[in-house]
Parts: sequence; structure tokens; C-alpha cells
Amino acid sequence: MPNTRTRLTALVAVVGVTALALTGCGAGSRTGNANSTSVACDVTAPSEPLTVNVLAYNSSAIDPYTDTMATSCSHDGVTVKHDPIDFGGQVTKTTATLSAPTGTYDIVETYSYVIPTLASTEKLQPLDDLYAKYKDQYKLGDLSPSMLQGMSYDGKLYALPMQAQMFVMAYRSDVFSELGLAVPTTFDEMAAAAEKIKAAGLMQYPIALPWLATADITTGFQAAMNSLDADFVDDSGAVTIESDAGEKALNAMLALKPYMDPQVTTFDQPKVQQQLYNGTAAMAIMFSGRMTDLTKPENTSLSDSFAFAAPPKVSADAPYAYDRLSIDGWSIPFNTSIDHDLLFTLMAASVSEDASKASVPAAYPAREGLVTESNTPYGKAANESIASAMPTVVSPHLADISNAITPVLAKVINGELSVSDGLAQMQSLGEQIVG
Repeated sequence: MPNTRTRLTALVAVVGVTALALTGCGAGSRTGNANSTSVACDVTAPSEPLTVNVLAYNSSAIDPYTDTMATSCSHDGVTVKHDPIDFGGQVTKTTATLSAPTGTYDIVETYSYVIPTLASTEKLQPLDDLYAKYKDQYKLGDLSPSMLQGMSYDGKLYALPMQAQMFVMAYRSDVFSELGLAVPTTFDEMAAAAEKIKAAGLMQYPIALPWLATADITTGFQAAMNSLDADFVDDSGAVTIESDAGEKALNAMLALKPYMDPQVTTFDQPKVQQQLYNGTAAMAIMFSGRMTDLTKPENTSLSDSFAFAAPPKVSADAPYAYDRLSIDGWSIPFNTSIDHDLLFTLMAASVSEDASKASVPAAYPAREGLVTESNTPYGKAANESIASAMPTVVSPHLADISNAITPVLAKVINGELSVSDGLAQMQSLGEQIVG
């Protein structure tokens, strides 16, 4: 299938015209917890008791859906089991369960980013017939068409969308007000604001970004390239890492490093959250699912000091924001032995209208019209983030390229490899994958 670009424009409608990445803040449990909402889950009792194993990472944005499934659908001989796990663990276990003829999990959380790869290699079950069968019962027609499109590949639906996440910038409104700073709209403006914060003696490292060397750093590089209207591959499928956009993206990232903790390549999203909780950073860019945690007094004494904005552009002339859009959804792996109708029922119940409403403001549900500026602190910022993001390049190779180039990228960011050498090595790795 040729690569195509699609913009999730309909997602803006989720927020409305007038309304607008793993802390374990909702720890999750084996059979559900306080994050759960009681919803109708009309499972047909199996001939013998069975356990449905669900693989999904824990975060405040995902837990409401997982826990609702576990609580509401564990009855009549069906037990839904979800073991708490972080994002890295979930990625590892997803790879393992999809690599064997018989899997360990029956429902897996997937993302729009990996759907092309998993679908093209037949690791997931197409859901079109099940979607049509249960559409009216669970009002699945209210799910965003753009999110459904984002979880599809080659005209087939491979995941039932639950929620979307996009980059949002969190910043200390009290610090910005005290110093008379404007909200940054470019990386240069971020650096300038950080310089003034440092000069005022308020913080040594005012900028916090999740650039973990084993994962998140590649998402950051891709977001920087996206800001410049580029990606690891272009619409034709050609690898475009060693390019003017690639060079500008890396240099822009490196220009922010003096204002970030020297250990930045050990920081994932929870560690960035911790910097904000502790008052050691004044600006951070993370996925939107991390934002509500910042507003909770039980997490930080600074909970009333944060404000939110769309992420900045890499440069003033960049056409798009430093941004990534990710849709989370439920998929049925190819190697589960449990009845697909039963599994789809569990998935549909977890994204029902009541369950989706209960996930706000922690999540940005797939159901349209549920998020407003009044009920979600980062709602306006999320809307603006979606509007300023580059249209997505759809390719079955992007996930594999990202994994392959991560170690090289980390060396560039850590100063162990020059930008030019790093770009050349990453380009070569990408071309080996594309063939």
C-alpha cells in the first residue's frame, strides 16, 4: 500500500468550536478499581469459565478504560484480568505475545503509529464485521471518524479507538507572570524564556522534555521533523532522515539541551512530570494524557500554578508545531483462542458513552463532543495542538525505522556522534528496512 497522509481534522470537533507519555497515577488492578465506571457489558456466558487477559499500560488516561472493562465485564463466568505495567513493559510484552503461534493476551492496547506495521504483517484481526454487528448496541457511530480512520489500514479497521493524545506544553504560569514572559511559540522563544528564568535565579534547568535514550527520544526527533513538514519517510516511501529537515531538527533539539537537565536522555514522561511537581522545571512538552496529573493537589503543591498551550514550532518559518498525534485503541491479536465476539463486546463496553464521559478530563475520548474547555484544563491547548500538527504519514516501516535509529540518535543528542554522521547512519538503517 502506498504511503498516504491524513490529517485528523475531525478530532477538532471532539472539543467543539467554543471549547476548546507512565506514572501509575491510576495504578490499575487485576479486576478493576476506583478508576472504573459501571457500564452495561452484555457478555454471553461461556460454556466453561474463562479468563480474558488484557495488555495495556497504566496511566491516568488509559486506566479508566481498562478498569471499566475489568469491573463491568467480569461476570457470568468471564474474568477480565489486567496486570499493572508501564509503557516499556507493555511494548515488550506486545512484541512477545504477537511473535508466538499462541499468545498470552486476548486484548491488546495498540496505537495508530503501529497499526500499519501490525496490520500489514497480519498480527491483528480485522474488526469491520464486528464493528458493524455491534455499532448500534454500543453507539459506536459516535466515535470520531478520524480516529476510526487512524486505527485502519488498507481500508480495514484493526482497533477500536478509545482516546487520542497529542503533545501539549505545560508551563508555570506564576513564573511566566513574575518575569513578564510570553508563552513560547518557537524553540528559540523557549530558549530565550529559559535564559531569563535562569538569569533570575529561579531554576537551573527550566526546560524538561522526555528524551529517554531507549524510546522517547525518537518520538521527539520525529516531532521536530514533523514541525518542518517531514518525517522518516516521505509519501512515496523513500527514507528522508538525511535531509535538510533532519539536520535542522537535530540542531534545534541540541540547541535546547543547555537548558535541560544533563541527564535528559534518562528521562521518560513520569520523570518529566516529577521535574514539574518538584518545581525544578518551568516548561515541558508531553502527551496530553500527562497533563491532568499536574493539576492534582495530591501530586504537587504547585497544582494551581500550571497552564497549558499548544506545543511550539521548531522555528518561526516551520509550517507545523513540534507535535505528535497518537490514537490509543483496543485490538484482538491474531493468536487468541477466545471468541472474537466476546472480546469485541468487552472492548465496545469499555468505550461506551458512560465510560468515555467518566474518562474526562484525564483522557481525550474517541467519542465526539465530550471534551470542553470547561471540563478539561488542557482542552483548548489540545484543540490547538491538533490543528497545528502535520498530517500523518502512514507507512508500515515507520515503527521499525524508529526502533532501529534510536541508539544512533541517542549518541547524537549525547554528543557522542556528529549530526552529519548520525544522519548518515540513521539514513542507512532506514534504507535497510525499507529495502
